[in-house]
Amino acid sequence: MRKRLILALGGVLLLAGFVVDASPDTGVAEFVGKTRWQEDHEKFGGLSGMEIGANGADLIVISDRGRIFKAGISRTDGIVTDIAVRSDLIMLNPSATRLTRKQRDPEGLAIGQDGAIYVSYENDTRIWQFSTLSTAPTPMPDHPAFEDMPKNGGLEALAIDAGGALYTLPEIGESRTGPIPVYRFNDGTWDQPFSLTRRGPYLPVGADFGPDGKFYVLERHFTGFTGFRTRVRRFDVAEGAVKNEEVLLTTSAGRHDNLEGLSVWRDDAGAIRLTMVSDDNFVMFQQTELVEYRVP
Repeated sequence: MRKRLILALGGVLLLAGFVVDASPDTGVAEFVGKTRWQEDHEKFGGLSGMEIGANGADLIVISDRGRIFKAGISRTDGIVTDIAVRSDLIMLNPSATRLTRKQRDPEGLAIGQDGAIYVSYENDTRIWQFSTLSTAPTPMPDHPAFEDMPKNGGLEALAIDAGGALYTLPEIGESRTGPIPVYRFNDGTWDQPFSLTRRGPYLPVGADFGPDGKFYVLERHFTGFTGFRTRVRRFDVAEGAVKNEEVLLTTSAGRHDNLEGLSVWRDDAGAIRLTMVSDDNFVMFQQTELVEYRVP
């Protein structure tokens, strides 16, 4: 699916230029800022999973090609003014060697309160747990549904709730039109406590639990001629059920690039921040962006 997306996007942009729909964002989330992130590093790009620190200054992102970048964010009056990579690590496999080509395509990132690091992989569907970013991971048990997920349509997002339960969901799973299954790993076992209602052509690509305990899901829709649309929905999760769906943000086509990573935190004013990063697919007609919205 990634190759088809890149070819389709490249074709429409090269033929027509990047046409941006001028219609405004909808939803309660307020635009804060967008920063193009560039690094003098040939391996930088393809960013998908992300975690931002509670201070809004420390950032960890993973690349589709199996690299981990730690970065620092500078702000003025809460708005990002600069982003700089502080360290670059090569992601290892359980044999403590570099990822093979088949093992690449990490997409989701979540870090527990105990410091455990979890990474989901979309292509060869699986989740690995790392004790530190520079050590070999331990493969986690699979849910039976993981085996049947389509190539490049597997586990795209990870999130950890306040109790330490790990949640994941596929970009496609069994269907592009049916409910979105959410899988949970808790007390050593997997279950599938609920599904999210799929609304329109959007596909889930990122997720996080916010400091308010709510479940946030980032979704995207590639429109073709006009680029990407982004949507963020929020849910209450309680006793294995999901309720109180809210659409916080829906952007116009072309407003942002291919936003895939989401981290939710609370700023100094007490508002929820949605920080998102785009995957440039390592192609010249896309770019890496860090985008932020505020939920009053």
